[in-house]
Amino acid sequence: MVLTGELAFVFVAGLLTDLATGLGALPFFFVDDVDDRWRVGLWGLASGIMLSASGFGLFREALNYGGPVQIGLGALVGVALVLVAGRIIDDHEFEPREIAAADFKKLVLIAGVLTVHSFPEGVAVGVSFADMGLEGGIPIAGFTVPVLAVFMTIAISIHNVPEGLAVSIPLHEHGARRWTLVAVAVFTSVPQPIGAAISYIFVQIARAALPFGYGFAGGAMVFLVVSEFLPEAREVGRRLPNGGTRELAVGLVVGILGMVPMLLFA
Repeated sequence: MVLTGELAFVFVAGLLTDLATGLGALPFFFVDDVDDRWRVGLWGLASGIMLSASGFGLFREALNYGGPVQIGLGALVGVALVLVAGRIIDDHEFEPREIAAADFKKLVLIAGVLTVHSFPEGVAVGVSFADMGLEGGIPIAGFTVPVLAVFMTIAISIHNVPEGLAVSIPLHEHGARRWTLVAVAVFTSVPQPIGAAISYIFVQIARAALPFGYGFAGGAMVFLVVSEFLPEAREVGRRLPNGGTRELAVGLVVGILGMVPMLLFA
């Protein structure tokens, strides 16, 4: 049975990843523009972290609970969800700046689109807490937290920073106030604590579905990297020498290798 305290803890972990998105707006408190080299590097860093979290974290953990078929099916569903999210976003074609000036009806629409887009990342956090309370975890605030959960919370939080920056740039160019940038960036990741709580409840009730859940989260995150993060980095890097390949590669390597020390203890 899911304990209220544990559920609240998981929700707070998801909330931390949400709030981390707001960090992407902080550069505009000090500068009026962000160099494209840094933007490409940050997208590479986020991609490397996501790939590392999926391959060495979620997929590896999934093998402790099930076989490749279950994991593969979960991954395919995760990819399908990202494709659906992409189709919805393409159909409505809203710009991030519309959020700041949206009326209530449009705000509900945008929130729905962002929920589909951001939800898989919340699921990744939620399923990583599946073994909460068992031996081998890290004591935090009176709870025994799985190392994988700590790793995923940090990984998703870091990954959210360039997403927050990407949302903030067009808003800043259209004269939005600095704290509006932070608020809108955080708003785009609101589904993450919700997804974390829902998925945690699910895996506690149906632990047999854990390999599917891990596969779902991992598949969705890898596909996000391939279909969104890397293309975005290439688009931003078009004006740089060699298309920003060096900056992107450095970000990827740092993102992947930077997570290895934590994975050694997971």
